[in-house]
Amino acid sequence: MKIGFIGLGNMGAPMAANLAKAGHDVTGFDMANIVVDGVNLASSAADAAKEQDVVITMLPNGAILRSVAADVLPAMNKGAALVDCSTVDVDSARAVAADAAAAGLLFVDAPVSGGVGGATAGTLTFMAGGTQEGFAKTAPLFDIMGQKAVHCGDAGAGQAAKICNNMILGVTMIATCEAFALADKLGLDRQKMFDVVSTSSGYSWTMNAYCPAPGVGPQSPADNGYKPGFAAELMLKDLRLSQQAAESADADTPMGQTAMALYEKFVEQEEGLGMDFSAMLPRFEGRGRG
Repeated sequence: MKIGFIGLGNMGAPMAANLAKAGHDVTGFDMANIVVDGVNLASSAADAAKEQDVVITMLPNGAILRSVAADVLPAMNKGAALVDCSTVDVDSARAVAADAAAAGLLFVDAPVSGGVGGATAGTLTFMAGGTQEGFAKTAPLFDIMGQKAVHCGDAGAGQAAKICNNMILGVTMIATCEAFALADKLGLDRQKMFDVVSTSSGYSWTMNAYCPAPGVGPQSPADNGYKPGFAAELMLKDLRLSQQAAESADADTPMGQTAMALYEKFVEQEEGLGMDFSAMLPRFEGRGRG
């Protein structure tokens, strides 16, 4: 396929490189003029989108997605597909989908899970929303960039799946870190706690696969000074998106709201900026009840 790729940052660059390695004709654009092996560079987002079968975006937020879409949709051929792999608010995804449909184009919102490591290795998971036609057209590209793609429903469903998943992740990580800090104060050995919880009703991905306690469980960012991993500020972004969606949908999400408030404090007032989201554990370690 002929592919335009807009947004060649930490995630977008390796994704675009993997598409080029697989033999696709990839033209990229990034405001920072990033060079990617095998990828031709365009002078603008609109130029990257011209005459392409599929245009992929990987962008920081919904406002930027809307702005880029306004530039690229008029430049795209009828019947081409715009695939947004950013994590953005559901309303922005649905607004761009409506604009694409009005222009005779396909749109798929397909946020990813797996981080930079997954982008480089081609093992991402894609959560896709949009029409069946749009998903069918772009599924072969998901197979190159990732190991799994799930068609979650209509436009916005991919973003909904991502933010619901990451709301669970944020809440669960906080609970896991709180429990380790409490175990410390109760004199319970961390390894013994892991041995019990990881095989009991308290098991979770944050405990079993991404344990926030250094030297306990499989290798994780906790064993590397809490270097990301998944940065705390990115978790904060996703929790804010979850609460924005909850407000829009009139959904009661008190745990998600509390998690957002804790990560806001951690990132903006404490030492969390630039740390892995599991660095909540040393935060709780140093705090008392008050």
